[in-house]
Amino acid sequence: MKSKLKLRIFAETWPIRGSFAISRGSRTTAEVVVVELQDGPHIGRGESVPYARYNETVEGVVADIERHQSDFTQDLSIDDLQHLMPPGAARKAVDCALWDLGAKRQGRPVWQLAGLPEPQPVTTAFTISLGAPEVMETAARNAVNYPLLKVKLGCGTASGDADRIAAVRRGAPQARLIVDANEAWSLDDLQSLAPSLASSGVALVEQPLPAGQDEALAGLTFAVPLCADESCHGTASLDHIIGRYQMVNIKLNKTGGLTE
Repeated sequence: MKSKLKLRIFAETWPIRGSFAISRGSRTTAEVVVVELQDGPHIGRGESVPYARYNETVEGVVADIERHQSDFTQDLSIDDLQHLMPPGAARKAVDCALWDLGAKRQGRPVWQLAGLPEPQPVTTAFTISLGAPEVMETAARNAVNYPLLKVKLGCGTASGDADRIAAVRRGAPQARLIVDANEAWSLDDLQSLAPSLASSGVALVEQPLPAGQDEALAGLTFAVPLCADESCHGTASLDHIIGRYQMVNIKLNKTGGLTE
């Protein structure tokens, strides 16, 4: 009989400085599900943030993991997990815990286990939450030392979003800007906004249209590259976005972990 990995699941709540606002709403905390898998002296740790956009809750993610607890044997492989659980926050937490556990068992970093080059420093984006133009300009001024700003748009009229991006550019004239509409625009909005986004030096626009309406982008070109988020989860959805988007926002919650 195979012995079991010891499973521990718990939730953490982390306060957000101020609030985090996008077109779908705002929040002041991050709700995190943490998974620990223990094999003797080795403990692998993974976590995920359940995403309401995909009908995920902390309670639901915990229940999904607990439902498969009997399958967590000492020789549960990462490949086995991909068939055991669907992509999403639950599998992501377990998948990352298995990678961490494997690294600790072998005394090697995860990048070596994956056969990848050693990670190098990268520039990450500081987010400017959605708000009134003057509020976003002040936030940009306060973030002037960050070289890359991700600007949340997608509330009200297209002209309102044009005012917002212009305000952020005034507040942070030297920063690289990327824009995330979180599915809130129509094709008309995107077409009317693209020239002003380009003139403000925006490097990309993330998920302008609702997922499922991507066919409207086929054959069109814009002054700013488009990046798929909600429209692309894993490798199975790549074919669908070819010719419609130029980039993909890879999120481990969407893919169900590091493996995918």
